[in-house]
Amino acid sequence: MALEFTDANFQEEVLGASGPVLVDFWAEWCGPCKAIGPAIEELATEYADKAKVGKVDIDSNRDVAMQYNIQSIPSILIFKDGQVVETFVGMKAKDDLAAAIDAAM
Repeated sequence: MALEFTDANFQEEVLGASGPVLVDFWAEWCGPCKAIGPAIEELATEYADKAKVGKVDIDSNRDVAMQYNIQSIPSILIFKDGQVVETFVGMKAKDDLAAAIDAAM
């Protein structure tokens, strides 16, 4: 299951993580966000021992969304050692997201 990243835990869970972290910026009202949700959940399961995979609800966590200049959702950022190494905006194939996680390992 995908983790829930928030304004409160983002520093520790994402920026402080030792391995790759996929962060899906989404909102409940966003149709494409709901469409990509199952792929995010599958990645969370498949990468459970290798990387963190989680979601940020931009309506509840505006600080993090503003910090990373999220203007369109879904936006998916791949972090490594606290730095953004890849950014995807809009719908992306699960295989593309998996390849980005693999590249960040």
